[in-house]
Amino acid sequence: MCGIVGIFGHPEAAKLSYLGLYALQHRGQESGGIVTAEGTRLSRRAGMGHVADVFSKDVLDELPGPAAIGHVRYSTAGDSNPANAQPFLLQHHRGPIAVAHNGNLVDASIVRDELEADGAIFQTTTDTEVLLHLIARSKEADVVDAIVHAVRQVRGAYSLLFLVPGRMIAVRDPMGFRPLSIAKVDGAYVIASETCAFDLLGAERVRDIERGEVVVVDVAGLHSFRPFAPTRPAPCAFEHVYFARPDSNVFGQSVQAVRKRLGAELWKEHPAQVDVIVPVPDSGTFAALGYANASGIPFDMGLVRNHYVGRTFIEPSQSIRNFGVRVKLNPVRETLVGRRIALIDDSLVRGTTSKKIVQMCRDAGAAEVHLRISCPPTIGPCYYGIDTPRRDELIAASKSVESIRRFVGADSLAYLSLEGMMQAIGGEKDEYCTACWTDEHPVPLPRAEEEQLRLFEKSRR
Repeated sequence: MCGIVGIFGHPEAAKLSYLGLYALQHRGQESGGIVTAEGTRLSRRAGMGHVADVFSKDVLDELPGPAAIGHVRYSTAGDSNPANAQPFLLQHHRGPIAVAHNGNLVDASIVRDELEADGAIFQTTTDTEVLLHLIARSKEADVVDAIVHAVRQVRGAYSLLFLVPGRMIAVRDPMGFRPLSIAKVDGAYVIASETCAFDLLGAERVRDIERGEVVVVDVAGLHSFRPFAPTRPAPCAFEHVYFARPDSNVFGQSVQAVRKRLGAELWKEHPAQVDVIVPVPDSGTFAALGYANASGIPFDMGLVRNHYVGRTFIEPSQSIRNFGVRVKLNPVRETLVGRRIALIDDSLVRGTTSKKIVQMCRDAGAAEVHLRISCPPTIGPCYYGIDTPRRDELIAASKSVESIRRFVGADSLAYLSLEGMMQAIGGEKDEYCTACWTDEHPVPLPRAEEEQLRLFEKSRR
């Protein structure tokens, strides 16, 4: 759960990267960082918190050069601390190199153990640092060849941006788990996780970087090659269901349009006799619109989201019922009181938040609450960069739909089927990664789940 952006050939590369990271803030709120290149010198600034917390005008003025890469992080491998903030920057025998990574390497702990046994010293607890060690140890003379040599030694999900003097290199894994696209602005190249970053920069989208593609940008332009063996596609379907911004184009499709189709399919499969369609904002909004359009039932905002909640808040010592949810969502009583509502959400993971939201709607006067989820039951953890819990924390992995309904307190509960979801996305199950809902992983874990999920637990103690 990270966002990456790169700029090459613009005099204000750092400021454009900063704006791009703003657009990608939803992909990570833990830390942010930018590395710029001017001549043979690379400069780095990174820190904990939101983009606005990390960067000021003075900080950006200390990042000179016409090329930059940036990163916003939400940790799925490695703990949350300043040492793990990306992009990473190091010196090796080919000169300075920086990297920003979106994804997760499933065999990172194995590779790390082997490198440590051979004398490597790690500075962070992330899987990304493994790649830098492999690049530094590669015998390839050119850094691009060394990067390819390194990524061939790992398995999993990776959309990567590297910055070296005179070149920016993008790499997308052969299965294409995470999105990555190219645009141009004022003659400069822009690469970003989502196209919403291009909109903010006024950049014109060129195309997606294809799975298994390596793109090199230098003063001569853009160069592309595909050094990996062909394999099945596995773009993450959850990007469409929840993770990507609705104003983005991901995997060649409008996210907003897909979510509306998810809602329409949900109505076909699970209609509800209600008075009003209410989304759980913001991620359930467009599925709810699709559900309302298909049903002809009015859509209304029965819950309002507070967009100004910081990373932490002080809870009063006197207990307030459902405080954690109430600080983010508040009911609109005029919409809910005395009415039967279809409450539309994108997913139901542990069930605890859904339970609080259902009760909040009842407390506000809703006569009936019928919960509808615009994807199938989540039964499998993600190993490829989405921060889903362990299997034993996924309520649908051990409980029936009826048991979950009773737990959350809804009058009825229904999920979109896998077939309905794929119909809305517009592809076959084996053309996407659907491990969240099938527990069938395109890249299986090389060790027992408990061992892999520790990732670098020993480094955190």
